Amino acid sequence: MTQEKKHAAIIQGARKIFQANTGLSAVVIKELADYLRGKRFLILSLIVGLTCFAALYTAAATIRSTVGRDELDFVFLRLFTTSGASLPFSFISFIAFFGPLVGVILGFDAINGERDRGTLSRLLSQPIYRDALINGKFLAGVIVIAIVIYSLGLLVGGLGLILIGIPPTIEELLRIFTYLTLSVIYISFWLSLSMFFSVVFRQTSTSALAGIAVWLFLAVFAGLLAGMVAEAVYPIHDTSDINRILAQTKLQQNLSRFSPTTLYDEAVTTLLNPSIRTLGPIMIEQIIGAIKGPISFGQTLLLIWPHVVGLIAAALLCFAAAYISFMRQEIRA
Repeated sequence: MTQEKKHAAIIQGARKIFQANTGLSAVVIKELADYLRGKRFLILSLIVGLTCFAALYTAAATIRSTVGRDELDFVFLRLFTTSGASLPFSFISFIAFFGPLVGVILGFDAINGERDRGTLSRLLSQPIYRDALINGKFLAGVIVIAIVIYSLGLLVGGLGLILIGIPPTIEELLRIFTYLTLSVIYISFWLSLSMFFSVVFRQTSTSALAGIAVWLFLAVFAGLLAGMVAEAVYPIHDTSDINRILAQTKLQQNLSRFSPTTLYDEAVTTLLNPSIRTLGPIMIEQIIGAIKGPISFGQTLLLIWPHVVGLIAAALLCFAAAYISFMRQEIRA
């Protein structure tokens, strides 16, 4: 194929994609209005906001009581990672816990809800293609997630600045904005997964329960299952050598990373704790002679880059599955 034919094929493909998304902006605006005016969005935002502010207050109190006794680096980042005795959860813990629920709640009735209300066929009778409908619903959900996460992050940062009185450095700001972006990607994975269930299942209650079941499995049971499999493959006894123990640990860690929850937890922990230099097991002889200190933001990005790619791939795969399933469904039934 000549260069001109390749360019013509690319232009024709782009034109088809543009035509298939006719009405995309209308769908996005309509879905955004529905999300932002809905009561469930307000209630969920209040729950997430209150818990995050409680974590911020605990972190600020802990930091103020620690300053003067210990030398603290990256104090501003500790607002997001520090927990206290009265509230043993940090800001990132609350986002990791409630974030998937936000994604599931935003998308569990995206398609079957329209079908139940009888508005799906009427909506598609307008000059709007199916591509524009499902793409618009996903884009609107991602925009709402970004609004919630960035608003919470900026509010917590502003209140933390008032409480502790220490401004963030440029590197701390880069790490915080990267963390917020990573949280949007992670919650978008749950949004795409719940949208897939809303396409596959006819009942909204079934799709909601399926999303919550997957969340519980990946958040709680996936790590336990990975440990059981690793122990079965590499059983450890009192006489086991160090190579076998390392093999079991690596296998358990690699199996756990099939869960997006594990990928997100490892990535944000590394991102907001610059002293973390590796994500795998490390031997004592490997750290002998190493200079104690934080690593740069660029080195941290290199460390978590596979996790970021994995989360983006998981979100796109789930959305692609929802897209293909929706394209093949009979709407008039």
